[in-house]
Amino acid sequence: MIAVSKSELKAKMLAYFRRVEETGEDLVVTSHRKPVLRVTRLSAGRSVAELFGDARKRARLPLDAVLAPETEEWGDAV
Repeated sequence: MIAVSKSELKAKMLAYFRRVEETGEDLVVTSHRKPVLRVTRLSAGRSVAELFGDARKRARLPLDAVLAPETEEWGDAV
Protein backbone atom coordinates (compact mmCIF):
# COMPACT_ATOMS: atom_id res chain seq x y z
CA MET A 1 0.00 0.00 0.00
CA ILE A 2 1.28 3.42 -0.98
CA ALA A 3 0.75 6.29 1.49
CA VAL A 4 1.00 9.90 0.36
CA SER A 5 0.03 13.27 1.80
CA LYS A 6 -2.60 15.42 0.10
CA SER A 7 0.00 18.01 -0.89
CA GLU A 8 2.29 15.37 -2.42
CA LEU A 9 -0.64 13.82 -4.26
CA LYS A 10 -1.63 17.21 -5.65
CA ALA A 11 1.85 17.73 -7.05
CA LYS A 12 2.19 14.25 -8.61
CA MET A 13 -1.36 12.96 -8.96
CA LEU A 14 -1.05 11.56 -12.49
CA ALA A 15 2.09 9.62 -11.60
CA TYR A 16 0.43 8.12 -8.52
CA PHE A 17 -2.71 7.22 -10.46
CA ARG A 18 -0.63 5.49 -13.14
CA ARG A 19 1.22 3.55 -10.46
CA VAL A 20 -2.05 2.36 -8.90
CA GLU A 21 -3.37 1.38 -12.32
CA GLU A 22 -0.22 -0.51 -13.33
CA THR A 23 0.55 -2.28 -10.06
CA GLY A 24 -2.91 -2.67 -8.56
CA GLU A 25 -1.51 -1.44 -5.25
CA ASP A 26 -3.86 0.77 -3.22
CA LEU A 27 -3.00 4.41 -2.59
CA VAL A 28 -3.84 5.87 0.83
CA VAL A 29 -4.04 9.65 1.03
CA THR A 30 -3.22 11.22 4.37
CA SER A 31 -4.02 14.52 6.01
CA HIS A 32 -1.82 15.46 8.95
CA ARG A 33 -0.49 11.87 8.88
CA LYS A 34 -3.96 10.35 9.28
CA PRO A 35 -5.49 8.31 6.44
CA VAL A 36 -8.45 10.10 4.89
CA LEU A 37 -9.14 8.19 1.66
CA ARG A 38 -8.04 5.24 -0.42
CA VAL A 39 -7.65 5.03 -4.19
CA THR A 40 -8.13 1.54 -5.60
CA ARG A 41 -7.85 0.22 -9.13
CA LEU A 42 -11.26 -0.86 -10.41
CA SER A 43 -10.06 -3.57 -12.75
CA ALA A 44 -7.91 -6.14 -11.06
CA GLY A 45 -6.84 -7.53 -14.42
CA ARG A 46 -8.77 -10.76 -14.01
CA SER A 47 -9.49 -12.85 -17.07
CA VAL A 48 -12.91 -13.27 -18.61
CA ALA A 49 -12.93 -16.89 -17.47
CA GLU A 50 -12.34 -15.80 -13.87
CA LEU A 51 -15.05 -13.16 -14.02
CA PHE A 52 -17.73 -15.17 -15.81
CA GLY A 53 -16.69 -18.78 -15.27
CA ASP A 54 -19.65 -19.70 -13.08
CA ALA A 55 -22.16 -18.00 -15.39
CA ARG A 56 -20.77 -19.81 -18.43
CA LYS A 57 -21.38 -23.15 -16.76
CA ARG A 58 -25.00 -22.29 -15.91
CA ALA A 59 -26.08 -20.42 -19.04
CA ARG A 60 -28.06 -22.49 -21.51
CA LEU A 61 -29.64 -21.43 -24.79
CA PRO A 62 -31.87 -23.81 -26.75
CA LEU A 63 -30.19 -24.88 -29.99
CA ASP A 64 -33.29 -24.10 -32.12
CA ALA A 65 -33.30 -20.52 -30.81
CA VAL A 66 -29.78 -20.07 -32.13
CA LEU A 67 -30.43 -21.60 -35.55
CA ALA A 68 -33.92 -20.27 -36.31
CA PRO A 69 -33.97 -16.68 -37.65
CA GLU A 70 -36.76 -14.36 -36.59
CA THR A 71 -38.12 -12.91 -39.85
CA GLU A 72 -41.80 -12.53 -39.02
CA GLU A 73 -41.57 -8.83 -38.22
CA TRP A 74 -39.62 -8.06 -41.42
CA GLY A 75 -42.44 -9.05 -43.72
CA ASP A 76 -41.51 -9.24 -47.41
CA ALA A 77 -38.19 -7.47 -46.94
CA VAL A 78 -36.41 -10.80 -46.61
